[in-house]
Amino acid sequence: MAKLYFNYSTMNAGKSTLLLQASYNYRERGMTTLLLTAALDGRAGQGRIASRIGIADEAMTFDPDSDLFSKIDRAEPRPACVFVDEAQFLTVAQVWHLARVADDLRIPVMCYGLRVDFRGELFPGSAALLALADDLREVRTICHCGRKATMVIRRDDAGRVITQGAQVQVGGNETYVSLCRRHWREAVGR
Repeated sequence: MAKLYFNYSTMNAGKSTLLLQASYNYRERGMTTLLLTAALDGRAGQGRIASRIGIADEAMTFDPDSDLFSKIDRAEPRPACVFVDEAQFLTVAQVWHLARVADDLRIPVMCYGLRVDFRGELFPGSAALLALADDLREVRTICHCGRKATMVIRRDDAGRVITQGAQVQVGGNETYVSLCRRHWREAVGR
């Protein structure tokens, strides 16, 4: 039975690495996979999923207007599994598209993304995935203190913690730091 999966974490937990490894496992067995990533995140190049450890693969991109059900339904050859990176950038409607892919097309969909933003608030795509996914999996990483990191702070160019601003700002280690809740609260003054 095909399912909708949501693998979530903070920054730098290895979500893209896990996605690429799982896709490789399918392909190694002669099965086709379809990789999707957010068009707004071009850090690894447009239409490319890359891991900090150096592995990468090409992917189709989605934006808020993409009809993911149709895109996947028309894919040739038919994928054995769909992998979605940066799933926090999905719209609520797109999460429903992916649920339909699992339910109606009977293709497993593996989503990987952030659970919360730098303000400690859910992304709309993540909230929808938490509500609709058949299987939730936490990808763990650690805070500098050794505790599980569940939050992320955003820093400006001078390294100061930012507590306000747009929810979406693409960045990596230069911008974001994963922390446990206690150290996040200290960093943002809560």
